[in-house]
Amino acid sequence: MSQGSATSRLRAVLLGRLQRHGGLTFVLMGLCFLGFGASSFNLVVLLRANLELFWEHGWQVVGDGALQQLLELIALSYLALACWIGFKCCEKLLVDRLTSEPKP
Repeated sequence: MSQGSATSRLRAVLLGRLQRHGGLTFVLMGLCFLGFGASSFNLVVLLRANLELFWEHGWQVVGDGALQQLLELIALSYLALACWIGFKCCEKLLVDRLTSEPKP
């Protein structure tokens, strides 16, 4: 199975369920919002401090775990981004559902 067909199949299943069930979409939207908030809380401050540590002490801090921490912070940033995208997708589905013409 190619990646394109797997992606479109997953998209069809998720969108089909989320479009039919507004409550489920709202719950998923809330979970994505909480995930974004939890994963991005204080992220900028920690990333800045980690980069300043590299700037001041060079590659000596790698042995102390600064490189691992930097990679974890970058992964956390992508997790926050994925949660934000999930939130925005649910928002679009809900807005479309609320503003669409009623079906006869």
